[in-house]
Amino acid sequence: MIIGLDMMGGDYAPLEAVKGIALYLSSSNNQATIVLIGQQEKINPLLEEYKIPKDKIQVVHAAEVIDMHEHPTKALKEKKQSSISIGFYQLATGKMDAFISAGNTGAMLVGALFSIKALEGVIRPTISTIIPKVNGKTGLLLDVGLNADCKPEQLNQFATMGTVYAQTILGIENPRTALMNVGEEEGKGNILAQAAYPMLKENKHIHFTGNIEGRDVLMDKADVMVCDGFTGNIVLKMAESIYEISKQRNISDEYFNRFNFENYGGTPVLGVAKPVIIGHGISGATAFMNMILLAQKMLEKDVMNKMSANLAS
Repeated sequence: MIIGLDMMGGDYAPLEAVKGIALYLSSSNNQATIVLIGQQEKINPLLEEYKIPKDKIQVVHAAEVIDMHEHPTKALKEKKQSSISIGFYQLATGKMDAFISAGNTGAMLVGALFSIKALEGVIRPTISTIIPKVNGKTGLLLDVGLNADCKPEQLNQFATMGTVYAQTILGIENPRTALMNVGEEEGKGNILAQAAYPMLKENKHIHFTGNIEGRDVLMDKADVMVCDGFTGNIVLKMAESIYEISKQRNISDEYFNRFNFENYGGTPVLGVAKPVIIGHGISGATAFMNMILLAQKMLEKDVMNKMSANLAS
């Protein structure tokens, strides 16, 4: 398998990306060849410094960089020689099996939507995040920002895709799926929630358990939690603040430490034909290593084809 990595994306690029590659290659589970896309004059000295074996990597030169605050569509159109543009070209033409970047999030989302095909029948792809449960288990929340406004049919598809992801990547055999709402009773919530509930109830590909409230997100009430991207992004950012507050107050707690995004790497775009993983702009070496491992696992588990099969039926 061949996994592409944008070496110029992120606040600490390309140094932390190279260090992440070194960590990945030192692990026992380094099954992939990594394509390093970026400015060779900055990448090559670091590869020498960290003694990255040349037989496990390929370097593809990209003269341009899409900065964090550039307009995504305009930047992709005008900067054809950027690391993100070249990465998506290589992915779309079959030269890579997966693509990772901690760069411009908007450019990564636009590239995922328009450079590679969505799975057949998918209305809109989604992005998810890992939610650490207080009892040590792990949950999945989606959407967390790609679709601020949603239709009920989209939430139903998110539930199906989230269930497949929870089964294949998180190892949850029969994930409990719930709808984020302002009350547990059927019929609660806004128009979107009220319309989505009966669809989820009839979905044969998920184990729907009803509504959950905000206070249930960190508890073990559900494994897959579905909502629109506006709500999900607010929950995600609040969860990130828990880790930040614990660090500011010098609180050493095993549970709070699980909110460190580096432990999970990045966010996969679900609903597109190939794995695309978006990392945090402040990603360090551990996050880059975990993003590569996540892309590898998604390819090994054939996640995209399993989602496609469930959506089609």
